[in-house]
Amino acid sequence: MKVLKIILLIILSLLILTYLIRFSTPTEIDDIHPNRLCGKEYLLKSDIFWVIPLYQNISVAKNKTWCQEILKLNKTIGMHGITHEYHEFDNSIKEREIEYAKQEFQNCFGYPPTIFKAPYLKLSKENKQILKKQNLTIKSYMNQNIHKVYHCQDSGRFPNWFHDIF
Repeated sequence: MKVLKIILLIILSLLILTYLIRFSTPTEIDDIHPNRLCGKEYLLKSDIFWVIPLYQNISVAKNKTWCQEILKLNKTIGMHGITHEYHEFDNSIKEREIEYAKQEFQNCFGYPPTIFKAPYLKLSKENKQILKKQNLTIKSYMNQNIHKVYHCQDSGRFPNWFHDIF
């Protein structure tokens, strides 16, 4: 019985610690692209934007007005995959595909991305090496666990309102 109480106390302490960390770290929003609906409320709440450069093979750079509106919000902007396919970075990616996506990102925002998060956090070791070679800092599971992460179109594992609570 005493061991069970200790285990429950440890679990409770970890939950409280996680909550406090999530409360104090920057808030993020995933899946940003001009062709995806994204609530203004969550854009304003977020500190880091994760942009899909070629969602449905449509470049973010084609919508200059959108690019300027995103830049005006003065947030940190990172690259979130290339087209945001489920196993996109779990499968083989060619370096030129990443270079093209980075160029479209730069055509939109005026600078190349420096941070990267794979769609669904799925990333093979080979692709991780390619991204590092491209001078991209990779964010993964730990980043996702210690930050509140909203999703455009409310498409995350948990609904956006959940992240306001926890």
